[in-house]
Amino acid sequence: MQPKLPGDTVATGSTPAPIANWLISVELTVLGAIWGSSFLFMRIAAADFGPFALVEVRIVLGALILLPFLWQARARLTPMHWRRFAIVGALNSAIPFSLFAWGAERAPAGIGAIANSMTVLFTALIAFLVYGDRIGPRRAIALVAGFVGVVVLASGKTQGDNVGAAALAGTAASLCYGFAVNFTKRWLADVPPLAAVAATLGCAALMLAPFALVAWPAAPPPLGSWLSAIALGILCTGIAYAVFFHLIQRVSASRASTNTYLVPIFGVAWAWLLLGEAPTPTMLIAAALILGSVMVSQREAAPVRSAAKP
Repeated sequence: MQPKLPGDTVATGSTPAPIANWLISVELTVLGAIWGSSFLFMRIAAADFGPFALVEVRIVLGALILLPFLWQARARLTPMHWRRFAIVGALNSAIPFSLFAWGAERAPAGIGAIANSMTVLFTALIAFLVYGDRIGPRRAIALVAGFVGVVVLASGKTQGDNVGAAALAGTAASLCYGFAVNFTKRWLADVPPLAAVAATLGCAALMLAPFALVAWPAAPPPLGSWLSAIALGILCTGIAYAVFFHLIQRVSASRASTNTYLVPIFGVAWAWLLLGEAPTPTMLIAAALILGSVMVSQREAAPVRSAAKP
């Protein structure tokens, strides 16, 4: 699930350049493949778990993986931090993860993966509307193009079914990420990134717990769905965030965030290869519009140094 999570660290630049560039490119590709696979796993498991139960499993497992980082930073946290963790946890995990999982029940995995790319554009828009950050002509045009891409995506049909609701759910999730990026940048800069991620995930798990219990599936989900839910939590949440912030420490947030462009590509590719969900013309056109607008937007100014993922 571009995303977009607490953290603003500077690269150390200590690795030898030739090997480092090759290794970093591989790591960024692997990270894009992992986050892209999250839409595949949601597509597999959402129908058996339901959105709330699936997301609860994912968030709890991810929080447990990152819990040691939170424990190390516990003495630095104040009640104000925890109030902010709760708000960011809702906007960065509980709400968007549930929206993506809801959409995964209704449309191919690639729909959510493409809609997720709107996070970068929403981040710029909210920074402009809420905080008065500058938004130049290039970025304004990029925003318009991105929204046109969403309209195209929502208008598509797959096997006779309208996927508009899933596309709009993914877009709403990306809007939540946009708020979360701006809040974490301004509220949580004094907290170690992985500790902040663990805390926001923990708060999100507590918020979702009542909904997950009420909506817990009456029939036990099959093994494949359980494995997908576990992969979402351990691989796509806990491990992926740890790798992402480790990369930030080595190469800077701006370069690490280039995996934003790889997530929808892998999201569509995994669904095509493993589920037979071939991309439709409207999906390809929407992806070109949204990703193209993100690239244009990123060229105008340095990207926000935090990331939210699917």
